[in-house]
Amino acid sequence: MTNEIRHRAISGWAALPVILIFMIMSATAMVKSFSGERFIEGGVLAFVLTVLAICLAGLFMVNPNEGRVLQLFGAYVGTVRDPGLRWSNPFYSRQSISLRVRNFESDRLKVNDSDGNPIEIAAVVVWKVVDTAEACFEVDDYENYVRVQSEAAVRNLATRYPYDGHDGEETLRGNAAEVAKALRSEIQDRLSKAGVHVVEARISHLAYAPEIAAAMLRRQQAGAIIAARQKIVEGAVGMVEQALEQLSRSERITLDEERKAAMVSNLLVVLCGDREAQPVVNTGTLYQ
Repeated sequence: MTNEIRHRAISGWAALPVILIFMIMSATAMVKSFSGERFIEGGVLAFVLTVLAICLAGLFMVNPNEGRVLQLFGAYVGTVRDPGLRWSNPFYSRQSISLRVRNFESDRLKVNDSDGNPIEIAAVVVWKVVDTAEACFEVDDYENYVRVQSEAAVRNLATRYPYDGHDGEETLRGNAAEVAKALRSEIQDRLSKAGVHVVEARISHLAYAPEIAAAMLRRQQAGAIIAARQKIVEGAVGMVEQALEQLSRSERITLDEERKAAMVSNLLVVLCGDREAQPVVNTGTLYQ
């Protein structure tokens, strides 16, 4: 594995005066030669032009948040990260690697969750290159490598969690923070060999596949209705118990067990019914 080596290149401004001197000398020699005068010998002029070409070939620019990977005849020399005008051996080949934070959204993938239900899932991955040597030499195309491995990690993650669940289990829909953390960790494990650091990874799209979406929607609605009914019944039972307790404390009305059962039944019907109850006024006695 090739790790990054920081290379300190000479400032291009230090080499610029030498380049200007040789440029002036070569320009003056050419002008003099056209006028028939001899300024310098031909061999010296060739030397000046050669040195000038070498000096110009060694100049290069490094932008902010950019690294230049230097190679000498196939051998890795180092990476220049200092921004500005730089000069190095003109025989070095230089490859630019962006160090900026980048992001992409994966395509919508159709996979099966842990329960076997087909779902559609997509994710947004924020990443940047932290080791230019690994990004340049360990993989063929690091940008395509990031995309392919990220989509593979999203597929693998979707198969480990159910879309929706019960009894406190972690799900894709109900535990977004935990799922995002697991997704980032898995993508980072896959991309570490390419010198890439994953800043953030989150699910951007999550839905049942169209062929089962309607059925799953009805199941979710049924679950919500059942949960709501349970809450209503729990509240109604508490209200009935409170009413009976208050009546027994007041000692103004004494009900036998049969009348208590009738009262409980009536209250539960009123409190748990879907529609408003129609009151019936009893004009007789309590037992008629």
